[in-house]
Amino acid sequence: MKKRKWWIAPTILGLALVVALVWGYNEYTMKNELGMALENHYQRLFFDIKKHVENVQVNLSKAMLSESRDQNVLLLSQIMNEAYFAQDKLAQMPITHAETSKTEKFLNQVADYSYYLIQAHLKGESLTDKQRETLASLQGNSAIFNSELAELQSELADKNFLMTSLNKKQAKKIREGNEKIFQTSLVSIEKNMAKTPELIYDGPFSDQIINRKPLGLTGKEVSKKEAEKIAKEFFGANRVQDISSFEEGKDIDKVKIPSHTFNIIPKNTSKELAVYMGVSKKGGKVIWMANPRPVSKGDLSIKEAQDKALKYLKEKGFENMEPNYYLRYDGTILFNCVYKEDDITIYPDLVKIKVALDNGEIVGFDASTYYLNHHVRNIPQANITIEEAKNKVNPGLDIDSIRLALIPKGKEEVLCYEFKGKYRGGDYIVYINALDGSEEQILQLIKDENGTLTF
Repeated sequence: MKKRKWWIAPTILGLALVVALVWGYNEYTMKNELGMALENHYQRLFFDIKKHVENVQVNLSKAMLSESRDQNVLLLSQIMNEAYFAQDKLAQMPITHAETSKTEKFLNQVADYSYYLIQAHLKGESLTDKQRETLASLQGNSAIFNSELAELQSELADKNFLMTSLNKKQAKKIREGNEKIFQTSLVSIEKNMAKTPELIYDGPFSDQIINRKPLGLTGKEVSKKEAEKIAKEFFGANRVQDISSFEEGKDIDKVKIPSHTFNIIPKNTSKELAVYMGVSKKGGKVIWMANPRPVSKGDLSIKEAQDKALKYLKEKGFENMEPNYYLRYDGTILFNCVYKEDDITIYPDLVKIKVALDNGEIVGFDASTYYLNHHVRNIPQANITIEEAKNKVNPGLDIDSIRLALIPKGKEEVLCYEFKGKYRGGDYIVYINALDGSEEQILQLIKDENGTLTF
């Protein structure tokens, strides 16, 4: 018996050691797998951005030379979409908003100037010499941008640079930023983007509108300490392991909405999987939140994800929001939600929210457009009836739904009747001005299993 008892303790300790080693190995393996998944995601985003910018450069060159209005409409449409795609993917990279503000502005202007020229072509107007000069300037900047990205790609490959290391750098604040190849090269790109001339035209991304004060932010300036408290409460104070500020660069006040920005480490999470958040300096509102954690394949339905998105918005103080379009990618669903007032859909007041399909967590939030546009409006009464507006729509459109909507038009907002329906097998939306009956806009909806896009 004594001999048996003597072996019990070592046996139990041995088993415990084996279990601990197996658990530790599994945790180590899982961490490596998550890190690799995140790194692959960032690498894919980077190469996608480079490809989109290459397409912008090539098509701008063609548009400068083309004398055909029809051909230019096609080219400018491609430029607009490629610029939007590049901007969307740039926003998902693990880099600071301050360091990419000029680049985002440039891509926005490329897209919207293209749309402005498309509208001019559709009215029968040809390109003027001044417009060709502007296209040449944009093309030159896109060429510089593309060259910088190609050089950066080469440097990253030569030095085996991991983009996920930027997260570690951000936790140590911006002072170490320029020691990294990626960050230094982006600063160089930003300097070149600053040379883009101011564009004077009636478009939503013209400098005059970009530089306007956000209409939805009121109140006093908040300190960094106050903003940190707001960020913790927004994320959930009981979920925060550590929080530190970053983005103290010289360009921080040049972003659309100057903000205090924070690096949040959730509890039971490694520093490599930090969450980023921006709190407006004026008014102390959370403008954006990004959680770049890898999302495993999940089976959450679109309806379940939508319900979680709307619940989240309501909890954060966004009342009367409705989902409009969604896009599913990389294990998440991104919803576009807009404000509704007196049964009128207010498209300028837009909030984007991303839901992880593995557990329903909100992993992305962007209310910058909402706070740029949201204000107390004096919406006019419609001057024409639904029937009168319907008579302005092509009779071949098989109408599914009709509602009133406020849509952006350059510097203004226009009250319209929105007609959704099918035409020759395609899905379309036609907007008829509710005041004078003019046809304001036609959008085509491209639907597939991953969501809906508008063109």
